[in-house]
Amino acid sequence: MIRILFLSLVSLMLLSSCSEKREFSDWRGPDRNGIYPDTGLLKEWPEEGPELLWSYEGLGHGHNTVAVANNMVYVTGVKDSTQAMGSLFAFDLKGNMLWKKEYGRDFTDNFIGTRSTPVVVDEHIYLESGAGAVYCLNALNGTEVWSKDFIQDFGVDTIIQFGYAESVLIDGDHLICVPGGKENNVVALNRFTGEKVWASAGYGEQATYNSPILIEVETQRLVIAMTSGSVMGIDAASGEMYWQIEQTQRNKIHANTPLYADGMLVVSSADPTSTSGLVQIELLDEGRDARVVWRYKKFRNLLGGLVKIDSCIYGSTAMGKDWQVISWNTGEMLVQNKELGGGSIIHADGLFYCYSEREGEVALVDASPEKFEVVSKFEVPLGSDQHWARPVIHQGVLYIRHGDALMVYNIKAS
Repeated sequence: MIRILFLSLVSLMLLSSCSEKREFSDWRGPDRNGIYPDTGLLKEWPEEGPELLWSYEGLGHGHNTVAVANNMVYVTGVKDSTQAMGSLFAFDLKGNMLWKKEYGRDFTDNFIGTRSTPVVVDEHIYLESGAGAVYCLNALNGTEVWSKDFIQDFGVDTIIQFGYAESVLIDGDHLICVPGGKENNVVALNRFTGEKVWASAGYGEQATYNSPILIEVETQRLVIAMTSGSVMGIDAASGEMYWQIEQTQRNKIHANTPLYADGMLVVSSADPTSTSGLVQIELLDEGRDARVVWRYKKFRNLLGGLVKIDSCIYGSTAMGKDWQVISWNTGEMLVQNKELGGGSIIHADGLFYCYSEREGEVALVDASPEKFEVVSKFEVPLGSDQHWARPVIHQGVLYIRHGDALMVYNIKAS
């Protein structure tokens, strides 16, 4: 009898834990820092690259990457530059298309294609169009739940030059985005209804292209967001702006998501001006104040992103062959490698995955404060135009998007 009761209790606990399992897929991994939790991955690839599990051509134009949740792979694209309608594709994990839904107009002016990587929370999927609108769709069938337009609903004057590219930030029941309006510079919406919860006014600056992050400094929860000339610290509960630090770029491009660790932020932009480059910001008074600690102006990372592992920052400068390992504490360059074309970077299971934006090479890299060594690399075989989409790793599978093509590789060690 005791054994039966024990087994019944275990079964109930297992059912409860399964029912509470949360489906979640976010920009640059679960913590928005480019670090993926997968383990048991290959430490070296065959000369031709890892096994290609499946591929799909026909997504249309796009520079964003995939979201993986609900046993589905989600990605968006723009097929027709005339109608400019964006479509959300849903595949199963074997590459079979389950459904495709048009959600609205996307971006076709400069570098045609979708920008925002979808964010998935359970049965909801959230995406932002390059044309300046946020959509909440049913993640199981693509049906629209609600949408908000930046011009009509938030008073934005004009769409930014290269189109909105942020992936929206989820904070509990709130969705946070950066329209860049005078009164609605940064806004929090109820993620289930789209109703505005709070709005943070700005300084008349346009939005830019990066995605905000949510951090905790002691007891204070902050949204770290950027506009075309500023880094801002905003109270996550009320929208009150606590501080603003100037960060400029000649084309008003800030496409890199900030990094945060131990009371310090690092932001990267691609101009050699006195208020740009790579900058570290210390947060004071539980995040209610901030000051610049150091700037490294020679490091000009435009949109490839950065990864922090232990006491170092890893990333590349824009366009050229220049990968660097930089001290988090001082901003000093420790290691430089000019073997691989610059691009985007993520990390998993002790190694870095670098995707060259010019050559279209994907490289497996072993790097530390003492070295930056390319272990293996292969050329992306499908797609066209710019190699700007970031790699994604999920359950031992590497996802690479290039233009209208998606390629899915097995990188498990066994």
